[in-house]
Amino acid sequence: MEAESEDMLIKGCIEWDRSAQNRLYKLYSAKMFAVCFKYSSSREEAEDTFHEGFMKVFENIKNFKKEGSFEGWIRRIMVNSALEKYRKKSRLVVLVSIDDNHVDLNNHFVDDILGKIEANDLMHLIQKLPPQYKMVFNLYEFEGLKHKEIADKLGISEGASKSNLSRARGILQKAINTNINTLEEIVLT
Repeated sequence: MEAESEDMLIKGCIEWDRSAQNRLYKLYSAKMFAVCFKYSSSREEAEDTFHEGFMKVFENIKNFKKEGSFEGWIRRIMVNSALEKYRKKSRLVVLVSIDDNHVDLNNHFVDDILGKIEANDLMHLIQKLPPQYKMVFNLYEFEGLKHKEIADKLGISEGASKSNLSRARGILQKAINTNINTLEEIVLT
């Protein structure tokens, strides 16, 4: 989108112009729903998060400072809405953290496994991870947050963040290596 038309769209949304709000919604709805779905345990939860997120976008659009991309700003609101819903829904089970020497922090985990599995299949497997693993995995792998940031956002220790990421990766790797499309039996082992 051109900067001028993006500026006009933002200006219209600040003025609560329904036409501008509708255009903004249509422009970003598919991508932002995908973000919400990635952090949700069901389609209904993703829809709730998505709608709450867009309300926050419209309520706070006047605060967009044009530091970074507008799409990135909207995405952060959606991720934060999902995190807020997650924190309200359940308190994270703080797992015993494992020693840093035993945590494999391979930063290219997703890239490495995409050659072995279709992206849609991977997303399906990620959706089935236990909530605490899925949340940390998504924040680390897809949002690029560091363990300290994840720990602060989720109210857990850095060690728990590292442990949850390691365990999520282990579950996904095992599922991919054994060609299992369901994680239930892997999570239980």
